[in-house]
Amino acid sequence: FGGRHRCFCPCWLYRAAATQRGVLTAQGRYAQKLLNDLMENYSSALRPVEDTDEALNVTLQVTLSQIKDMDERNQVLITYLWIRQTWHDAYLKWNKEDYDGLEVIRIPSSLVWRPDIVLYNKADDDFSGPLDTNVVLRYNGEITWDSPAITKSSCVVDVSYFPFDSQHCNLTFGSWTYNGNQVDIAMGMDSGDLSDFVENVEWECQGMPAVKNVIMYGCCSDPYPDITYTVLLKRRSSFYIFNLLLPCLMISFLAPLGFYLPADSGEKVSLGVTVLLALTVFQLMVAESMPPSESVPLIGKYYIATMTMITASTALTIFIMNIHFCGAEAKPVPHWAKVIIIDYMSKIFFVYEVGENCTSPQTKEEEQHGHGKPQQQHGNAERKGHPVPRGCRRYEDFESSTNINGCLKEELCNPEKIDIYPCTCAGHAKIMRNVEYIANCFREQKATCAKGAEWKKVAKVMDRFFMWIFFIMVFLMSILVIGKAP
Repeated sequence: FGGRHRCFCPCWLYRAAATQRGVLTAQGRYAQKLLNDLMENYSSALRPVEDTDEALNVTLQVTLSQIKDMDERNQVLITYLWIRQTWHDAYLKWNKEDYDGLEVIRIPSSLVWRPDIVLYNKADDDFSGPLDTNVVLRYNGEITWDSPAITKSSCVVDVSYFPFDSQHCNLTFGSWTYNGNQVDIAMGMDSGDLSDFVENVEWECQGMPAVKNVIMYGCCSDPYPDITYTVLLKRRSSFYIFNLLLPCLMISFLAPLGFYLPADSGEKVSLGVTVLLALTVFQLMVAESMPPSESVPLIGKYYIATMTMITASTALTIFIMNIHFCGAEAKPVPHWAKVIIIDYMSKIFFVYEVGENCTSPQTKEEEQHGHGKPQQQHGNAERKGHPVPRGCRRYEDFESSTNINGCLKEELCNPEKIDIYPCTCAGHAKIMRNVEYIANCFREQKATCAKGAEWKKVAKVMDRFFMWIFFIMVFLMSILVIGKAP
């Protein structure tokens, strides 16, 4: 039994395969006979309707397979579509019983009449239509024509919110020569088919709604129907955030730090100019990819605002450096500036005296010594040409101590003490004049340095003030740009 069963299976399969080949051969003969019968008196040049006053209904269905490119500068959308057109041909019907039950045949589309439905807003130099693929012909005269097409359509691109923008691109299909009384177009679905859509790396397709329009042109009184598919695209902004927005944000934060840079370094203006050039490069990169229109993209506005801010900061830096390097020829700091900037604003912005070239301003003790200077000059004038007053030390007393040219070292280093103990020798008057001149030079130098230190402190306080002001401006601009993103 087992052996007979093993022999039975191959025989049964062979008989089934032979039967199937016979059926296909028979269908092939009937299909050839059917094609010859259908094409015997058929013309593909005329609209296939029995009544010429009757409109031929064509059902259109579009499947979006891929978005190949969006050229914002030239405002062209390149898509890969599958276009299905269905209509009934009154002259291509048969009785399937006469052809061994044959219901469907596939024949070249060039053999039958085809509607001249084209893309109205086509932006391609090549005016060729869809590919000449086969059509599916049913026994009741229904013809289905599926053809792929790569279309280039014009699209009005609005880059006002770039890189957070969304685009609405229309694909308008309609008959080129037939009006609505001859060929009427109907929608196969309420929207384009996105079931086989291949995701794009730059654009996200959020839908493809369809709408039928009937337009009356001025040249003709007949209606012209069309079907418009609107491709809803939203840009994926991650690439532009990491490559254009974040570098600009980090560069813009360098502009306020130019105020923190010490003026003596000589690099304050260089930093501002370098940051300005870097932003100019990014601005050119954005401008090259955007269409030349009046609407400035959001990131372009951010670049322009940042460049304006950096230009203002560089100009203020030059002004503050001029204040910092005020020398002895400059006027003293005004009283209101001392009160507002040095006394109050320096405490608010934590500006203290650190590492200046000159000494700090005079202390109270030095100011008292400075006020005693006229009395000392008056005492010196009394010594010239007058006898030594009572209580003066003798010349021998000076020699008995450690002295330099008859005067005590301590008294030479402190000229104020010489008023109490004037020298008795005749050569000491010249020495005293020299010492007095040196002391006056030191006092003038201290006053000059104190005046320069005050101007430097004013410049330093202004640097800190503008640094925080520009930090706040950069932060607010960044929040404003992110907040405007739809």
